[in-house]
Amino acid sequence: MKSGFRKSLLILVLLWQVLLLTGCDYFVSEQQAHVPFYNRDSRGRADTIGKLGTQSISIPAGVIDGWARYIGDPGDFADPKIKAKYQRPPESYDLPIESFGFQYRITDGDIYTSFRQTEEDYRRDNETLIPYGKPFPWASVSVYGQYDAAPLNFNFTLQDDFRVSKEVTNIDYFQQSQPLYGLTVYKANNGIDPETGEPWKSDTLARDKMIKKDQAGNIKTYIKCEFTQYKNFCSHMFYNDDWHIQIWISYNRVYLPQWQEMESNIINILDSWRVSPEGRLLGKQIGKA
Repeated sequence: MKSGFRKSLLILVLLWQVLLLTGCDYFVSEQQAHVPFYNRDSRGRADTIGKLGTQSISIPAGVIDGWARYIGDPGDFADPKIKAKYQRPPESYDLPIESFGFQYRITDGDIYTSFRQTEEDYRRDNETLIPYGKPFPWASVSVYGQYDAAPLNFNFTLQDDFRVSKEVTNIDYFQQSQPLYGLTVYKANNGIDPETGEPWKSDTLARDKMIKKDQAGNIKTYIKCEFTQYKNFCSHMFYNDDWHIQIWISYNRVYLPQWQEMESNIINILDSWRVSPEGRLLGKQIGKA
């Protein structure tokens, strides 16, 4: 009797184990079905993935300066309680990216990537150029996905900057007769400091403003540059309609003549990160280690 009971119990235990194993396999396979395909670099590091504007992308590991922010992510200064409760949706190639940044080398169109030669180049340039006041050949790039219905131009931005300048500092901006590198130029008080009657020597509130319009007359590029020996940086913004994105670039004014090349090269970099809906690369990634 006891022998029959033990056999029955053993059979029940074995059946239960089979059911557990089957259930676990099912659970794991269901989980894996929701994990997207990741492209990886030579060190096995997974790319950062998502949708930037209209395009799905796979950003090579080691490229992003900081981290990518997705739509809905709490801000850096959000309430810690809000951050603790926030749960980002599962990563996918459709998860909309709000912003990310990287370092772009102006001289050859390459980008910084950790564990690649450009990491050593960037460190060397920091140590040998910046302390001696020499032009730094790297530009800081920030990319922003645009997901609302706002117009992709700087028409209002420029006019509002003129208004604020007049109301706050009593400075008018005047369009210059000659373009510069294909850009329409506006100078504060025609480039003259009203207090001294001489050319501006230093005033961040009087930066030169430069624009480029498209064929429809909309401002697609807006650049503001300082202009003295020790304060000579440019803040360069432009829109791209195909991607539906806005890009900010910061660099030494000595590289202003290359503004069009920078815009083109940065879009080429983004193009190299485009992927199919399944995450398969459409080309060779720029910046991959």
